[in-house]
Amino acid sequence: MMHRSVSYHEKLIQDLKDPLEAAAYIEVSLEENEPKILSKALKNVIEAQGGIEHLSLRAKQAYKKLDTNLKEDGQVEYYALNTLLKELGLCLSVAALTTI
Repeated sequence: MMHRSVSYHEKLIQDLKDPLEAAAYIEVSLEENEPKILSKALKNVIEAQGGIEHLSLRAKQAYKKLDTNLKEDGQVEYYALNTLLKELGLCLSVAALTTI
């Protein structure tokens, strides 16, 4: 009997259903400082949580604003990101940079 292999994307979406995994994934995407990476990360987390149709109207508007800004000028609008993350059960935080 042959087992069906799971694609990377399917495994990622499955993993991102865990809020801790989703938070770490978005955190790493923010550290990359690359708008396309953050845009894709947000899309993946939204997909993992059931898709955009499961978001509130306010979160949908925030996501659309964020996605447009990321595509047009690469800028992250803090309040839109904060609104969307709250809807996804996540939040932004600030930490001190440490040197190694």
